[in-house]
Amino acid sequence: MPTTDKKEFIRTVAVGFLHFIFSLAVLLSSLWLCMALWFQAPVSPLFSKLLMGLWILFALSILGIYFTGHIFSRTKDILLYLIIFILSLCWYFSIEPRQDRQWNPEVARMLSYEKQGNLVTLHNVRNFNWHADGSYDERWETRQYDLNSITGINIITSYWMGPQIAHTLVSFDFANAAPLTFSIEIRKEQNEEFSALGGFFRKYELSLIASDEKDIVYTRSNIRKEQVYFFPVQMPRPEMKALFEEYLQKADQLADTPRWYNTLTSNCTTLIFDMVQAVTWQPLPIDYRLLASGYLPNYMYDLKALDQQLTLQQWYQTAHINPRVQDHDTLSSARFSALARQGLPLSDAY
Repeated sequence: MPTTDKKEFIRTVAVGFLHFIFSLAVLLSSLWLCMALWFQAPVSPLFSKLLMGLWILFALSILGIYFTGHIFSRTKDILLYLIIFILSLCWYFSIEPRQDRQWNPEVARMLSYEKQGNLVTLHNVRNFNWHADGSYDERWETRQYDLNSITGINIITSYWMGPQIAHTLVSFDFANAAPLTFSIEIRKEQNEEFSALGGFFRKYELSLIASDEKDIVYTRSNIRKEQVYFFPVQMPRPEMKALFEEYLQKADQLADTPRWYNTLTSNCTTLIFDMVQAVTWQPLPIDYRLLASGYLPNYMYDLKALDQQLTLQQWYQTAHINPRVQDHDTLSSARFSALARQGLPLSDAY
């Protein structure tokens, strides 16, 4: 190939590649912005839809003009698009989480506490009484725990959207008190429904719930009919105590500064991982199963955090609590917790 033709070929390929990159950037940025407008709905849903329509027309015209002509010039057209998109980013990142919304009663109160040495007094511990139709009687309690009496820790996975995705809870056992479960959840407003996509677009604030197992686990296994698995974890006692204190610090942080939930990076599993990482002496490996939270038990098994006398398949069979609790419509808190642990190896605290 002559040198001139070769240079022209390279130039054509380079220009075509730049056209492709620009078009892809316009398509992806437009998709992102339209979804942000859809979930945030500034001013009103109707206004949001109007903005989405105008933006789609603008983006399509930019793409069409880019290949066939120009409004002003190629450079000015690109700059126009970039300026408008940057202004949109400024709007989006200026949206701040709040504490003063009309919250769903399940997450209406925030956990607070007082700590004197190893004795912790928790306020707003949730202990709702759930009914078969999904309604509940509200009960918020004050409870005391001695951190030196922690005897075990359990990871609970509740599957609500296929085998890849599970909600993760952490339950602490005590020698002289009922178990206490922590759950990092979205803080839904009244009449608001969860959307995994909305969780990518600053739709929900984070909430930390401390609850009785008969409340927060029972509602998943017996009311919502999610498949719930209970895994006692092997962990040194000092790390169990430190993890409990990490939850207290998380409660302080959220009370002081509200935070956005994010479906991928700031959710019920990744935040637990961050807290466990903070209290363990040996760094934990980053793994895709922290994002595909349904496989978290597999990750724990590989780390030998679960008793190795059982195979992973045996663990899933034994840890599945639904067969043990599903036929019980009325259970005391103590009885429900006992049934959830029935047949499981004890948490190995050392």
